[in-house]
Amino acid sequence: MICQKMLELGKNKSQMRELFEYGLAQAAVVGKENVFDFSIGNPSVPPPDAVGDAFVEVLNEPPLKTHGYTPAVGCDEARDAVAKHLSKLLGRKFSRRNIYITCGAAAAVMASLKGLCIDHETEFIVFAPYFPEYRCYVESAGAILKVVPADTDDFQINFDALEKAISPHTQGVIVNTPNNPTGAVYKKDVLMRLGDLLRAKSKEYGHTIYIISDEPYRELVYDNIEVAFVPDYYEDTIVCYSYSKTLSLPGDRIGYMCVPDTMHDFDEVCWATAGAARAMGYVCAPAIMQKVIARCADVPANLAVYAHNRKLLYEGLTNMGYDCVYPDGAFYLFVRAPWGTAKEFCACAKKLNVLIVPGDDFGCPTHFRTSYCVNPDTIERALPLFEQLIANAPDGSDKV
Repeated sequence: MICQKMLELGKNKSQMRELFEYGLAQAAVVGKENVFDFSIGNPSVPPPDAVGDAFVEVLNEPPLKTHGYTPAVGCDEARDAVAKHLSKLLGRKFSRRNIYITCGAAAAVMASLKGLCIDHETEFIVFAPYFPEYRCYVESAGAILKVVPADTDDFQINFDALEKAISPHTQGVIVNTPNNPTGAVYKKDVLMRLGDLLRAKSKEYGHTIYIISDEPYRELVYDNIEVAFVPDYYEDTIVCYSYSKTLSLPGDRIGYMCVPDTMHDFDEVCWATAGAARAMGYVCAPAIMQKVIARCADVPANLAVYAHNRKLLYEGLTNMGYDCVYPDGAFYLFVRAPWGTAKEFCACAKKLNVLIVPGDDFGCPTHFRTSYCVNPDTIERALPLFEQLIANAPDGSDKV
């Protein structure tokens, strides 16, 4: 016998990964230049030069120092560098005791969920549209995922629906700002209202309701938009971060979990999340990557290409009649399907080798996601195909 839940997860890949793998296979058939892959957040911008220099420096150290185990929470060098960076960035004091180095944000989120899950009735809340893997993470932690419907006007928080969703079993709320898939950045007054609501509900139910703030796109914002630091608005917040997007290192899986000193039950949360990481086999994040990050924690993201692509794709699509909220951050557009369901529209796009992700798994089946962290030429050559797609509405004419 095997675990049927794990069998189901293994056989049914995420739509994003499935499209990405389809694109790789299709490129071998029709040529890479004829596949317009907007499916996955795989940065097209190379890592900054400082990252390459750091790799060379680390690899020139004694092998046992480079490749040996570090403490489970990460080496002091990396934890100190991250804490120093956050202190400078946010104007509040952090030290290594606040930082746990992880295999990307996914490991940090998973350890947080598992560390906070009390029993099979435990609930975690997400706001649609949400990163689809949250369902996998929450259910694998042994908890229940509750979805708050999307506010499609501006993709902020639907507070009426949230208040109804919170129950005595609610243990946490996952916040993702800048958001994947919309690129929306939660406004300060929204986070303030969220903090006030969770404090009131925590008091009502007699236990803390935590925020897990998933922040891999924190530095990817445009037009001088400021990303609020969630713990400034709600003290019982665990921050999960990845360098995948900021430094274009998605395949290297390095990030951290930050538990601020404001956490009321700081020690218990730190030990519980560390125990969860241990239970899942996260002995330590890759030593090489920890040492690279120790040297690159202050290196900024290169936003120029993404800013150009955002404008190019948004203006191109909206001028054709597509409906989309202009994103403040990340590198995605979340677009309303102009006809049919998003699945139907994306299936027709796939026939033209335009790979876009229907919003069903994001909890918003009326929309599709396009990832614009691609070569600008890909966008320019794909725009005529998007125009062809919107013109083929099921109004008597045949679809593509």
